[in-house]
Amino acid sequence: MEAISPKDRRILRELARRKLELHRCEQNQRNLKDWLLHNTFRGQRPMIHLEMGTFWHEVIPKRLQCEGELARDLEGKLWAGFINHELFGDDYPISGSFHVDNWHTHTPFGIDIKAVHATDDAGNDTLGYKFLHPINDLEEDFHKLGPSIDALNQSADGFADAARTVFGDILPVEVGIGGLYCCPTQFVVHMMGMETMMISIYDYPELFHEMMKRYTEDMLAYFRFLEQNGALRPTTGAQTLGQGTWCFTEELPSAKVTQTTEVWGYLDSQETVGLSPAMYEEFIFPYYEIIARQYGLLSYGCCEPVHMLWENSLSKLGNLRKISISPWCDEEYMGAALKGRKVIFHRKPSPNYLGVGAVLDEDAIRTHIRRTLKAAQGCTLEFTQRDVYTINNDEAKAKRYIELIREEIVNCW
Repeated sequence: MEAISPKDRRILRELARRKLELHRCEQNQRNLKDWLLHNTFRGQRPMIHLEMGTFWHEVIPKRLQCEGELARDLEGKLWAGFINHELFGDDYPISGSFHVDNWHTHTPFGIDIKAVHATDDAGNDTLGYKFLHPINDLEEDFHKLGPSIDALNQSADGFADAARTVFGDILPVEVGIGGLYCCPTQFVVHMMGMETMMISIYDYPELFHEMMKRYTEDMLAYFRFLEQNGALRPTTGAQTLGQGTWCFTEELPSAKVTQTTEVWGYLDSQETVGLSPAMYEEFIFPYYEIIARQYGLLSYGCCEPVHMLWENSLSKLGNLRKISISPWCDEEYMGAALKGRKVIFHRKPSPNYLGVGAVLDEDAIRTHIRRTLKAAQGCTLEFTQRDVYTINNDEAKAKRYIELIREEIVNCW
């Protein structure tokens, strides 16, 4: 493991102290309490989070002062744990620890899917990429679906040890996983492509069911693998949960967990938006329902319009506590469906209002947010702004965006 210089050590220790101070500050302590009240359906206001990961490159690198590669990795992760509080004024919960993710690996069917990235003129990878699909015809290639592979992942141990050595006396270092994360149809599309998936459902319905059945059985075996190897950690506080939110709850054990039914989990199926609700119910939902039952609590959805699936499928998930209301979702329908229910209306506003253009269209933003506030009356509402890939290097613009949401909450909630 790379050595950390005395200079870099001083920088990291100061940042760790800064994070701890912000964790203890009055505003953050209120936020932590509000997140728990919110997730247990006792909150008084909608919670707001601006997810920074997609425009990290405009915020974090210019603040890094460390020189060593390992030190810069630690420094970036420390900054990410509190910078929302300082720059944007959202409700990001600053934890009193330094968390290191240590996902163990699950390779469905033993297939390692390769991707090819587009490059710019300098030869650097860009956002554009494509997968090299190993399955081109489900019937002809079915033999390629081998046993899934589960493996221990100890890659985080060295990173955690370095953090403990440098600033562990200031911030406790925790290694583990947050909420469980599973997106079956995402893997299917990566493995065979969207067109082949759709054609397979039509041409080889029995084989498609067999593939999904095997995937599900192997995923359950992976969950048992996590249990047997002591990989699970409580998910009742500021642990991450899929799609820009956190795990705060009183419904799950907070001291020790040994089963997946004692932690949060996440599912989505963006790739099946081209299926009718009836086809989703027949070919996808039975397997999702089995996986969902392995979780203690469930957060569902990303960009897919869940209103089409609500009545015949998603409403049957008894442990569902959060559901994504994406820009393509019928807000009014879902507001009526969730009114009075213990399922959080997890709104994902359109990223265009913040990410497109150098100047905010404040009137358009207010109109967009007001519609959500009206649709979600009687629901427990949460905003996560995701998929913003640039803020035009204007941090004040992002802060003003959050202020506009807060103002509309005061005016309309």
